[in-house]
Amino acid sequence: MSLLITNGRIVTASDDYVADVYCDKGRIVAVGADLPAHRFQADRTIDARGQYVMPGGIDAHTHLDMPFGGTRSADDFESGTIAAAFGGTTSLVDFAIQYRGQTMRHALDAWKARAEGKAVIDYAFHMIITELEDAGLMEMDHMVRREGVTSFKLFMAYPGVFMVDDATIFRALKRTGENGGLVCMHAENGGVIDELVKEALRKGQTAPRYHALTRPSRAEAEATGRAIALAEMAGVPIYIVHLSAADALEKVKAARDMGLPAYAETCPQYLFLSYDNYEEPGFDGAKYVMSPPLREKWHQDVLWKGLAKNDLQVISTDHCPFCMREQKELGKDDFSKIPNGAPGIETRLTLVHHGGVRTGRLSLNRFVELVSTAPAKMFGLFPRKGTVAVGSDADLVVFDPGKKVTLRAKTLHMKVDYNPYEGTTVEGAPSAVIANGEVVIDGDRFVGRRGAGRFLSRTASARPA
Repeated sequence: MSLLITNGRIVTASDDYVADVYCDKGRIVAVGADLPAHRFQADRTIDARGQYVMPGGIDAHTHLDMPFGGTRSADDFESGTIAAAFGGTTSLVDFAIQYRGQTMRHALDAWKARAEGKAVIDYAFHMIITELEDAGLMEMDHMVRREGVTSFKLFMAYPGVFMVDDATIFRALKRTGENGGLVCMHAENGGVIDELVKEALRKGQTAPRYHALTRPSRAEAEATGRAIALAEMAGVPIYIVHLSAADALEKVKAARDMGLPAYAETCPQYLFLSYDNYEEPGFDGAKYVMSPPLREKWHQDVLWKGLAKNDLQVISTDHCPFCMREQKELGKDDFSKIPNGAPGIETRLTLVHHGGVRTGRLSLNRFVELVSTAPAKMFGLFPRKGTVAVGSDADLVVFDPGKKVTLRAKTLHMKVDYNPYEGTTVEGAPSAVIANGEVVIDGDRFVGRRGAGRFLSRTASARPA
């Protein structure tokens, strides 16, 4: 199928101009003002006058169809990628989990099976490492060089489940120095948090707010600083996932000021929600149980400034939805049993545009960089993804900056029974979404195809500045 998008305002991480975009066989073939109709005859034409034409969003942190805490995340690769597409995301990077006693090969095969035939947009995987013997080091090499899995997540939290010790982290970091991979770190001091949780439960403190009160920002800052120190000793880059707090950001900023290759992402929940949400009546605070937890509201302004100044490089979602009924309710009498995670895969672009661009916190170019270009560069997808250029995949969003949308669980497409931003009205939303040259979202309709999404084999490419 060929597609011509006319009269749009092309916005990339570096450019801003009015032009037409012609796509054929899944790629961008031509970009220019007033492309001649006799040369670029298309099966379909979209008039994007008055709208932005941007590279499709890339969500570099999702958890679809993931087992956790006796249940599994509510969105599978079909519902999750449809919701992502409605929100303007055309590629995502999910997490394959190497459980203890299993190989990375087994984990990758299992997660590919979850996605294949279901995903409607392209997808890739990070590899979660829970143990790392000598054979695992060689598997890391194989993942990077043969399988296109070029990033590995390790946990400093969740003792007995995901948490690994500093020696394991250091070994993984050292290996990425040899094979070109990148370690992504969940940075919270799991041992201290575990003690705080036990103490709270002994005192009968079981309500959802104690999830936040037992995971203080200092525990995140300490682990962030330690992770960066380990990467410095190993002489390699590091990427901190879902950074939530000002004191953790200060560790990243200090490292970058020293010239160290330290990178970090944050998520919309930390920019728009706060600890106050845990104080909602009854059990409603469970909606916001995620790790790291929401922080006091003043942290939000610090994170926005970090995004504007490039102390933070990426906005991802950590989309890991659990329904209140039957799932979050597992922790009705014990906050430590509430499945950790919240939905967000569909609302990322609209929220960040509304709260960042419309308020003047972010330029349009910086917005595109944070939600598309930087994650493409960070995780080996650029320039195939993350830009509007001849030869790139035709993953595009026609974004109407004046379109108003009220975010409600009943009208969103995520497979979860609540929305953390319920009733929030945002200005600016996709009017059309194109993945690999095919229109998948047309206004308010999904017109894509189940199973059209492809596994993306990634390279160990250069990181953004």
